[in-house]
Amino acid sequence: MPHWLQLMLESLPSLLWAALIFTVPLTLLSFVLGLTVGLGAALGRLFGPRPLVAVVRFYVWIFRGTPLLVQLFLIFYGLPSLGILLDAFTAALIGFTLNIGAYTSEIIRAAIGSVPKGQWEAAYSIGMTWSQAMRRTILPQAGRVAVPPLSNTFISLVKDTSLAAAITVPEMFQAAQRIVATSYEPLILYVEAAILYLAMSSVLSALQTRLEERLNRYGGFLEARS
Repeated sequence: MPHWLQLMLESLPSLLWAALIFTVPLTLLSFVLGLTVGLGAALGRLFGPRPLVAVVRFYVWIFRGTPLLVQLFLIFYGLPSLGILLDAFTAALIGFTLNIGAYTSEIIRAAIGSVPKGQWEAAYSIGMTWSQAMRRTILPQAGRVAVPPLSNTFISLVKDTSLAAAITVPEMFQAAQRIVATSYEPLILYVEAAILYLAMSSVLSALQTRLEERLNRYGGFLEARS
């Protein structure tokens, strides 16, 4: 067996374990929390009072305008100067959540804005309150529009979790770095890590395509939910 293949096979369990224990949970938790933050920020910017709109715009401006790696360093290495100590995974989770929240807020805001005004009027005409109209009419339609960009954001997040290695989170890429430190075979190990990231992204891309086809087949998000 070639040396490079043997090394890949020997290191594969360690990489997969790191992905299962750290990469996947970090991705899922960050996206769910970030989506929640993004929804709140989008609603605040669209319907909130002016002070809240200003705060949301400032938040989005900061997190979209600075590198994610810098944000992670500020949270993990910078906050201890203020007496705020966080473990690596928590710091990464906060950083990814806030970053994803900023991007998803713009996606959701645009999706809600794409729903025709007549949909609001139709909801109000049958006696719905604002919250009922938002929950039953507007968000389901906006969700269909938001699925592709949100799916792309999720796939990008899977790859971006590799940045957590810079703040000592033992996820898949750092597992590869640790093996490199003992095997002195950076090319083989980093190619293997790249293949695993590519495999995960490819699976998610296929699922995204099937989801979009299902929504289109049934005429939209509302029908696909039932």
